[in-house]
Amino acid sequence: MTAVLRRGRWAWLAALFISTASAQDTVALCASCHGADGNSQTPNTPSIAAQPKLFIENQLILFREGLRVSPQMQPAVQGLTDKEIVRLADHYARQPARPATTEAADPAQAARGVAIAKNLHCGSCHLPDFRGREQMPRLAGQREEYLVESMLAYRDNRRTGGDTIMAATLYGVSDADIRTLAYYLARLR
Repeated sequence: MTAVLRRGRWAWLAALFISTASAQDTVALCASCHGADGNSQTPNTPSIAAQPKLFIENQLILFREGLRVSPQMQPAVQGLTDKEIVRLADHYARQPARPATTEAADPAQAARGVAIAKNLHCGSCHLPDFRGREQMPRLAGQREEYLVESMLAYRDNRRTGGDTIMAATLYGVSDADIRTLAYYLARLR
């Protein structure tokens, strides 16, 4: 009986080690694009640090299931279990966000960005400080070029697995206003 218990304990420890190594390998894979702590330094790659846990979980599942298409993300999430996705989401949700740019905002352009955000009611879903909540992503301090591309994709119905509220909100918004809004959001602390 003791030998059976020992074998069971070693099998459990081996499984724990393998799952930990797998989680570490997955975090390392994420870090190669999104940054070691989830704060991206890679153009057109979003920062995932301090994103709401539910948002990260949803996005990873959408990528895994092919409902949101990304040639970079599909291979990275292929085969991830729901438990692994939950662990990754929890890990990155707990990382502190650092703004993608340290460049000071031009006051006039930032004021225009504030006005656009108020007009579009962005703070009603993403919260007034744009830290995000539940399935709504953090926008504050996000990479500017990523924000521009994402908003254009929503507006132009190119974003798969997207939120129809975002497409409706951005419908008819000019490229210039989208760039100004992204400029403002990227510089929020």
